[in-house]
Amino acid sequence: MFKHLLVPLDGSRLAEWALTAASHLSKAMGCRVSLLHIVERDAPREIHGEKHLTAADDARKYLQAAAERFFPDPARIERVVELEESSGVARRIQEHALVSGADLIVMCTHGRSGLRHLLAGSNAQQVIASGKTPVLQVRPQKEGEQVFSLRRVLVPLDGKAEHEPAPDTLVLLARTFDSELRILRVVPTRQTLRGDSAVAARIAPGAAAALLDLSLEEAEEYLRRYIDALRKQGVAATGSIERGDAANAILAMARRGGIDIIVVATHRKVGADAFWSGSVAARITTRSPVPVLLIPVGEG
Repeated sequence: MFKHLLVPLDGSRLAEWALTAASHLSKAMGCRVSLLHIVERDAPREIHGEKHLTAADDARKYLQAAAERFFPDPARIERVVELEESSGVARRIQEHALVSGADLIVMCTHGRSGLRHLLAGSNAQQVIASGKTPVLQVRPQKEGEQVFSLRRVLVPLDGKAEHEPAPDTLVLLARTFDSELRILRVVPTRQTLRGDSAVAARIAPGAAAALLDLSLEEAEEYLRRYIDALRKQGVAATGSIERGDAANAILAMARRGGIDIIVVATHRKVGADAFWSGSVAARITTRSPVPVLLIPVGEG
């Protein structure tokens, strides 16, 4: 499935949660792993309450130690230290992924929340907005939580193939990790419509209600065909439909359904663009209780 993992690290213990996921994935898929530290210009002396790595030699020693702690054969783990350029850290990570041939970036969310963080954009969203390489966002685990797993995978769909992860990617994921795919369609209510649709619903509520009922019927048929196609390829898949706000419904299912990971497509909007457009992917990455695999689609 994935052949080369890129793990950006800033030297903090928080960022190292990504290494647990990368180690699990590399064992399962036999893929290459590259650890990357970017020495930032005018970097702060501390990051997440810890000393920040601002010297290349210190960064190399740190990456070596990280490889030895998290991987059974550290000699096979590539370690790269680069200097930040004018493009910024997020774009530099995507540039390195492109040059090195990495096909998945694994990184840890820093756990911030609130309006300021949503407007700034999560770390994963900033990186994925800078390029086309998928990003796996993991989060710090609490004591007693299960080690990184891909057994129960939640896949939200919106009914438009160009907005969704490619089915072939989902099939490969399920076969590689013996995963159960839980496919979710969310149909809005009149109260949760956004943008022009919300304006139209206020002007003509009766017509809006009829259209939403029709959308529900179409969603049921779309979901049935999608599930059937997955099952024909030997994949364990179930489906469900929820009514309401898409991001809230996805997160609620992740919390109550024993979900290990959410796989979501994104048009790579970030920061204020994502906030004002109501980007579902951006809202999920900032609030998800489980890892999120972000797969870029379209040109956005």
